[in-house]
Amino acid sequence: MAKRIGILTGGGDVPGLNSVIKSVTYRSAEHKLDVLGIRRGWEGLTHLDLDDPESKARYLWPLDRDNTRTIDRSGGTVLHSSRTNPSKMKKLPSHLESHKGDFPVADAKPGASHSYDLSRVVLKNLERLGVDCLIAIGGDDTLSYAARLHALGVKVIAIPKTMDNDVRNTEYCIGFSTAITRAMGAIDRQRTTVGSHERIGVFRVFGRDAGWTSLYTAYVTSIRCLIPEYRADVGRLIDLLVAEKKDNPSNYSLVILSEGAEWEGYTVQEYGEPDPYGHRKKASVGESLADEIKRRTGEETIVSDLTYDLRSGDPDFIDKLIATTFGTMAFDAVLEGKSGVMSALVEGRYAMMPLPDPKLGPRKVDVATMYNTDRYRPIYANKLGLPVFLNRT
Repeated sequence: MAKRIGILTGGGDVPGLNSVIKSVTYRSAEHKLDVLGIRRGWEGLTHLDLDDPESKARYLWPLDRDNTRTIDRSGGTVLHSSRTNPSKMKKLPSHLESHKGDFPVADAKPGASHSYDLSRVVLKNLERLGVDCLIAIGGDDTLSYAARLHALGVKVIAIPKTMDNDVRNTEYCIGFSTAITRAMGAIDRQRTTVGSHERIGVFRVFGRDAGWTSLYTAYVTSIRCLIPEYRADVGRLIDLLVAEKKDNPSNYSLVILSEGAEWEGYTVQEYGEPDPYGHRKKASVGESLADEIKRRTGEETIVSDLTYDLRSGDPDFIDKLIATTFGTMAFDAVLEGKSGVMSALVEGRYAMMPLPDPKLGPRKVDVATMYNTDRYRPIYANKLGLPVFLNRT
């Protein structure tokens, strides 16, 4: 049986992460297991120099009931995070610079900058730390490397988190409910401003590849939405927004867009260097739609970027409930000696599922059964018997 568990959080923070950490730590204390918090995500296993006390203090935090007792009362992650990809490191940690020839070069394509695969370093650090099983909490990117470690023989249990809610093999990811709650509150508050100025309100949320956050926010606020899974007819959308504005006694209308949404004549604009997983920053699709509305109709708009606000602050009830349960499920899997599995919700029930195959990409909205492409709204009908977070047949 495992004697020491490692736990880390990778990628963007979301509310509920601390509830997972506390749940795992408390259950471990009951079974006399050590829990080692690895700080700053995968960076903690690539940059850690176990022969340097300062490095150990920066990247390692032994967890117990005392130092995790109150962490679930706030959002973010006490372990902090990063977007490090150990299999594609553009720059070696300083203590490894003199050994760069020892590491395989990944994706050394003509004209591309070299990147190094430090998986061997990760394996060595886990061995020296005496970590018998690693619990990795993250979205598609973080869990893709977790799958890599599992393939290399490390015992890995995963917990899905992302407010995009687009990890495969689960209907729910930690952070999603709080994101919708935050978005709903922001939109309802801003109705007074948009209405006072008699404009069209345009809201942007995260959703690089999947439209779950935009779709569910539109569902509970009764507004229109654009999602990456469907390339819209922008003229049709604008006609609907203008007509709705005229029919509204307060003379305004609202629309919410995923950051990856597109329409005929517009493709997502990216800028900056790609992150370690190959993603570049996206220009504001909200501003682009606002410009198109102004050009076509002369209507004034108010554009609001809700992205980072949705992942900040304390978790709501659902995220705290599911995060605590996912943590407990992950710990049970450790006790059972499992690896390569993930806490999940399937058909509205808790389940342990295989780690997602990174080659399959994110989980997408089923446009045919969830999205009204004529009205650019969620489909509200025919939900009887369906799970809460999976509105499709």
